[in-house]
Amino acid sequence: MQLGASYPTTEVTADPQSVRKFVRAIEEMGYDYIMAYDHVVKTPQEGREPRLMGPYTEKHSFQDPFVFFAFAAALTDKLGFVTGVLCLPQRQTALVAQQAADVDLLSGERLRLGVGIGWNYVEFEALGADFRTRGRRADEQIEVLRKLWAEPVIDYTGEFHRIDRGGINPRPRRQVPLWVGGHSEPGYKRGARLGDGFIFAADGKGAVEAWGRVRHYLAEYGRDEAQFGRELLAQFALSPQQAVDDLRLFRDAGGQYGCIPSMNTGLGDDIDAHIDYLAAAKRLWDAG
Repeated sequence: MQLGASYPTTEVTADPQSVRKFVRAIEEMGYDYIMAYDHVVKTPQEGREPRLMGPYTEKHSFQDPFVFFAFAAALTDKLGFVTGVLCLPQRQTALVAQQAADVDLLSGERLRLGVGIGWNYVEFEALGADFRTRGRRADEQIEVLRKLWAEPVIDYTGEFHRIDRGGINPRPRRQVPLWVGGHSEPGYKRGARLGDGFIFAADGKGAVEAWGRVRHYLAEYGRDEAQFGRELLAQFALSPQQAVDDLRLFRDAGGQYGCIPSMNTGLGDDIDAHIDYLAAAKRLWDAG
């Protein structure tokens, strides 16, 4: 299993010194990749109808993943970069295609693009996107992204896109791996139908059960599960030992990637404490 760590974006301001220290430390420890989260517009939840049910408010900070990865790529040699997950349908598809291509090219093909449909309707409205059609739009976006990465000029007409003989330049030298994240039956179906892999955010047992649902849909769509990636973001673990235990359970069920976060474990804005937490997790992992 490849092992990743997520940047504690909601707790540590992304000043250049903190990011530099964190990404270099993670690479030196032997982690395989770093994950960055995505929210563009941060919103208070009080007084909303319908209610907002997500875990983040205006008090939580998020950096743009593409900008973050471009900075981190210049500081590292081997560390991979994963979006976990990009709120795809609130973003312009062609722009995402170019940003992903640029990061992949400048990093030496170290990007894996995880995408999801989002939950914050206020954020969608602020970005000029339709929250109600986000699932259908994401399906079409995945198709358009792959076409833009593969062909210099495309002519495409869909429900949400019209590209009249246009393309991005430069294009990536490959199809950027495009994984789906989520925790619902429609998400599992979307991942099995369209994704190169799936990112689960759960505890170990929950991820194993969710992988069973994705496997069901892979079989239904006639796809080979051996060619399909699976990753657990152990976001409910509150200690290094719990994170490692969750990842081992998922690994033993066929998991290939595991990401350890240090957010929400009481470390606050001390970047050194987050680094120490992830170092302890890595030692536990390496000890078997």
